[in-house]
Amino acid sequence: MNSGPEKTTVGLFVTCLVDLMRPSVGFAAVKLMEDAGCVVEVPAAQTCCGQPAFNSGDRGNARVIAMQVIAAFEAYDHVVAPSGSCAGMLKLHYPELLADDPGWSARAEAFAAKVHELTSFLVDVLGVQAVSADYGETVTYHDSCSGLRELGVRDQPRLLLDSVEGLSLTEMENADVCCGFGGLFCVKYSDISNAIVAKKTDKIAATGATTLLAGDLGCLMNMAGKLSREGRTVAVRHVAEVLAGMADETPIGGERKAKG
Repeated sequence: MNSGPEKTTVGLFVTCLVDLMRPSVGFAAVKLMEDAGCVVEVPAAQTCCGQPAFNSGDRGNARVIAMQVIAAFEAYDHVVAPSGSCAGMLKLHYPELLADDPGWSARAEAFAAKVHELTSFLVDVLGVQAVSADYGETVTYHDSCSGLRELGVRDQPRLLLDSVEGLSLTEMENADVCCGFGGLFCVKYSDISNAIVAKKTDKIAATGATTLLAGDLGCLMNMAGKLSREGRTVAVRHVAEVLAGMADETPIGGERKAKG
């Protein structure tokens, strides 16, 4: 009996922040990929991508983490993360970390070749052009540094957002400028980080948008915190939540609900 063509298997790299702070982003990512015909699994053995250690110069622990992640995910056809930052770490920096290890170099290269950021995977790999979702709000979109500069993620989320019924996208000035998060940067250089995010929230508010979207939860939490401290009423959401039609969750960092 012919069971038909095998479906693409995807290992979802959830990310630490999504797991601990916003699990709905992970569920939204699974829904989007399953709707596109993939079989999605979440390996229990996954941990942090190792970026905090890597960025702090702790290459030893970063290498150990990279090996663990590769071993947990290398059996899948694709590895997808709802984060340009984590996907960039897996795709670009794992091969760098393990380049001089004869037992891991080739494995790291093969692993990196099948790592994708979520919206890039949907559009560039699966060929998804539209989603079935509605969101009756005016939104603006922040391009996270790693997703944009390391992975070329810009047009993909906008293409998919254009298909969301009722959604209107208003571009902010300097959408591609850093929000000031930068992982450990916002902890080590808090004053500079605060000054950067203050400029970003001014640009967000100037659009008149009711919702801010982005593809990295760290950036979103940073901007949501500043918007809240400034008393602004902009709802903050991960783009996956809107694309998956799961925007009924409480916005990141606030209680404002979407209309409808």
